[in-house]
Amino acid sequence: MSLTAAETTALLLSLKVGLVAMLLTLPVAYALAWLLARRRFPGRILLDAVVHLPLVLPPVVIGYLLLIAFGRDGPLSFLGEAVMFRWTGAAVAAALMALPLMVRAMRLAIEGVDRRLVGAARSLGASPWRAFATVTLPLSLPGVLAGAVLGFAKAMGEFGATITFVSSIPGETQTLPLAIYGLLQVPGSESQVVRLAILSIILSLGALLVSEALVRRATRHRIADAL
Repeated sequence: MSLTAAETTALLLSLKVGLVAMLLTLPVAYALAWLLARRRFPGRILLDAVVHLPLVLPPVVIGYLLLIAFGRDGPLSFLGEAVMFRWTGAAVAAALMALPLMVRAMRLAIEGVDRRLVGAARSLGASPWRAFATVTLPLSLPGVLAGAVLGFAKAMGEFGATITFVSSIPGETQTLPLAIYGLLQVPGSESQVVRLAILSIILSLGALLVSEALVRRATRHRIADAL
């Protein structure tokens, strides 16, 4: 399945956007997951709802909100030139859409870490940070990796927020989904659409299989520790 130069560019751009979006989101997602899993505070339910809002909102709404935020009169207007109609903006939109999936996977992993282990580390003189670094983080790492893989796959497949926020500019913001959408508007491009669709399915399926394998591995280790 040979790709044209334009298709290769769209694929490489999708990989770059997905990777950058995942790396941008990773520390934020883990911090939010830990906060929601381990702390009780006023407004926790509201924060949980806001974090998961991109899952239920139409993606075009997210893209529109980003336009407002980074627009001329928006609170983030000073960053507008760095992201508006550029691949960096596509990464920002993809990161925002991937955030809920990453938080959910990481939160489940953190909740699965036995608090008694953390308490034992603290009773032996470990500081809260050391207990986190030596107990919570290592034991939740498979869930973190699974969340990262899911976030990467989601970022690569993002369409609505991206096209609304940064448009579809070949070589700059036209990722794989946007390239497929553009080709659908061109008569006689069915073979190109099929190629890119198959490629998208392979990449997404691979990411899901890796994520599932990581979750299963973490579950087996948890059962082994319990026994």
